[in-house]
Amino acid sequence: MAAIAPIGPQLSQPFLSQPPPPKLTTVKALSESPGLSSIPSIYTFPKQPNHEPVSDTKEPIPTIDFSLLISSKPDERSKTIRELGKACRDWGFFMVTNHGVPERMMKAMIEVCREFFELTEEEKGECEGKHVLDPIRYGTSFNPSVDKILYWRDYLKIFQHPAFHSPSNPPSFRFFLFIPLDRFQKTNYVALFNEILKITYPYFF
Repeated sequence: MAAIAPIGPQLSQPFLSQPPPPKLTTVKALSESPGLSSIPSIYTFPKQPNHEPVSDTKEPIPTIDFSLLISSKPDERSKTIRELGKACRDWGFFMVTNHGVPERMMKAMIEVCREFFELTEEEKGECEGKHVLDPIRYGTSFNPSVDKILYWRDYLKIFQHPAFHSPSNPPSFRFFLFIPLDRFQKTNYVALFNEILKITYPYFF
């Protein structure tokens, strides 16, 4: 009787019995995995001809004096709003001074955020949202299920207006979120942002 030769490469029994590699769902877990020697290609953006700096790196990062945004002097408010609009258009971000949040509070907020990301994947997973507009949403990249290139980041997004939201763990998170929020609730942010939009994008109004 003729023997039937198997098709394809032969796999040894030890190979067949090996479990599949664990699924790494966060950048933190990936970066802490043993044997990682380079960033996976799925996190690498291909260089494009138009990906050049739009601002001279010698320029200082724009700084916005928050106290002038809520000033009772219209000229100061308008000037600062125009500066804010220019910073958004040219840089996409800015630094804020005179915001009224003590430095110790900012350090405590950074520390409690660090505590959150040090939680187990299961504990952090309780904050995974189902929709981009969920008031509390923990995840990685933006939408890993459809993104072709992933962002090298893990994030926690929390809505604070019009309703207060906070993760339940770590317990101190709620405390450090509520204090600065309570401090700023005296400011009419809706009116302030409307004024910013009207000056920055007048053609929409």
